[in-house]
Amino acid sequence: MRSEASARGNCATGPHTGNTVLVVGGTGFTGGAIVRHLTSPGGTRTGGGSTPPVRVLARQPAEPAPGTEQVSADLTDPRSLRGSCAGVDTIIHAASYVGSDAKRCHDVNYAGTQALLEEAATAGVRSVVYISTTAVYGHGPHRGPDETALTPAPVSAASRWRLAAERAVLDTDAEGVILRPHLVHGHGDRHVLPVLAQLLRRVGGLPDGVSGRSSMVCVDDLARVAVALARSPTEQGAGGAVHHVAHPRPVRMHDVLDALSRTLGLPPGPALTAAEHRRRTTEFMPRLSDHQYALLTQDHWYDSSSIWRRTGLDPGPGFEARFAAAAEWYARTLGAGRQ
Repeated sequence: MRSEASARGNCATGPHTGNTVLVVGGTGFTGGAIVRHLTSPGGTRTGGGSTPPVRVLARQPAEPAPGTEQVSADLTDPRSLRGSCAGVDTIIHAASYVGSDAKRCHDVNYAGTQALLEEAATAGVRSVVYISTTAVYGHGPHRGPDETALTPAPVSAASRWRLAAERAVLDTDAEGVILRPHLVHGHGDRHVLPVLAQLLRRVGGLPDGVSGRSSMVCVDDLARVAVALARSPTEQGAGGAVHHVAHPRPVRMHDVLDALSRTLGLPPGPALTAAEHRRRTTEFMPRLSDHQYALLTQDHWYDSSSIWRRTGLDPGPGFEARFAAAAEWYARTLGAGRQ
């Protein structure tokens, strides 16, 4: 579940009465990590102060995390959102639909965000942090651009409506901040390394002489950023900002595949030309789009220095160390030893 909003959303017109942080999609991959960091005694803090109350909004709530309040609501049903923002200071919006159903992309990623922002306006929410994606830029290659260097040109319905959601967040009277990660990995990952595991098993890695470099971020580091923004006093003029979120050092896809292959105990794949590799990928992974294939074989890395400056956070140790910490989870989830 994830959403977007329209320019009609106005998040600062109502009376502001609380300091609760509302995590939308707080039972998902990214949202769950954000909730963990918000409620952790040693979690990310910026500017001091006590830990604020945390409210988790999800379509299918899980067992409540200690110290959180659960709200069951669906972004595609505006009536279910009523009252969800009462007493909320900051919304971290980490819900989205990334599938191929174009109508659902609109209903969740755009109309749902719009409904959320309209509810937030009634409650006088101070700030909104929206987790978006660098996929809004469309086709690469991209080699180190900052947030001002590219004009968004999304190629999928999911990314088009997430871009529309970004604009809705930035058009509110609340302080809107957009976070654009590229490839997010770590405990709970269902889209990045699981797809690479399929590639290793069905095709056998990348073609000879081809390896794009990509921006990557561990979900826990992305969560640290979102939480730091939620806990920071809003600086005058700080809203309306868009930030890439990635470790500053891009990662070679060959290195990612090598690490995953070792973890899963997979033998080396066959040596393939670029043409043969693309043919085999089309045959054995037909749902992998041309754009997704290009993410593996072309450079897609971005300058993320602005978010680390703004938050004052250390970016962390990078892919190798973060993957090692999650390797046991990946091995168990993806089936180490299975060919």
